[in-house]
Amino acid sequence: MGIFDKLRGELIDIIEWTDSSSDTMVYRFERHNNEIKMGAKLTVREGQAAVFINKGQTADVFEPGMYTLQTDNMPILSTLMGWAHGFNSPFKAEVYFVSTRRFTDLKWGTKHPITLRDAEFGPVRLRAFGSYVIKVTDPGKFIREIVGTDGHFTTDEVTDQLRNFIVSRFADVIGESKIPVLDLAANYDELGTFVTDKIKDDFGNYGIELTRMLVENISLPEAVEAALDKRSSMGVIGDLRKYTQFQTANAMEEAAKNPGGMASGGMGMGMGFAMANQMGQAMAGGAQPAPGAAPPPLPQTAQFFVALGGQQAGPFDMAALQQHVQSGQLTRQTLVWRQGMANWTAAEQVDEIKGLFGAAPPPLPPQ
Repeated sequence: MGIFDKLRGELIDIIEWTDSSSDTMVYRFERHNNEIKMGAKLTVREGQAAVFINKGQTADVFEPGMYTLQTDNMPILSTLMGWAHGFNSPFKAEVYFVSTRRFTDLKWGTKHPITLRDAEFGPVRLRAFGSYVIKVTDPGKFIREIVGTDGHFTTDEVTDQLRNFIVSRFADVIGESKIPVLDLAANYDELGTFVTDKIKDDFGNYGIELTRMLVENISLPEAVEAALDKRSSMGVIGDLRKYTQFQTANAMEEAAKNPGGMASGGMGMGMGFAMANQMGQAMAGGAQPAPGAAPPPLPQTAQFFVALGGQQAGPFDMAALQQHVQSGQLTRQTLVWRQGMANWTAAEQVDEIKGLFGAAPPPLPPQ
């Protein structure tokens, strides 16, 4: 081997990119004055593509593999450089390595609520967020449309624009779907698939494929969610009248366990029962009895014992006493007694009976 062959072998370049980061999408291979020796070795690993740029124009794109750079495997660059009959000297070109693997767990979300009209709740405001996965499918277009001359391009530099696409399309899809708010959670997968299909052309214009989009949550404002929680609670409670009676009974039981509580005295207990009765009537619709309830028993009239002929007789109700008055057996001075009275008392001094004498005619005048 001659000395020139040895020098030529030592000058052969090796062009490669070993990426250890998780967010780098494009890396520019750095060389002094961008000079590349003819016959240099180019290594493109799986999940990469190498794009040669000459004077701002995209030239050749290399898929995964190992290449010896010659004019026959760089047809576009050879045309741009005018290498019609071959060329063996160093040449200038920029080499960009593009990661073609999937970039996962990229986040999207609505910066501002989306206002929609719901059939059940009327106008509502929704917020949504989730994640998505992208992949560079056209490295040349991606560099032309997005990267430009950036030597180290990461996902952070493109996610804002992609997120705006997703949110805009998501608002259109969810508005046109007419899915009730309470049914959205059951349609997360369908919404994600529909948005992915609708937005793929927007991503494709940048050389990117949206491989998957996930809707992780759609939420209402806190005040609306609190109202929904109360509405759900009422549905769980069921019969509000029975629930109120149950709560009242529990409250009285707890009060009875407290010696210092109001229910420890007779008055307190009476007030507790009165409150429970009023609440039960209010929940039952006022004075109207519940369907199927039996009417209360008729009030009982007073029963009196009467001293007739020196003997205790009775008890008599008011109708029987009226007959005794009319027959003259019961007079104003006749002694009477009923339960609750301390002693036998003259009939004319008992409020319930004295009114009976006014209906009897006075005695006939003497002849």
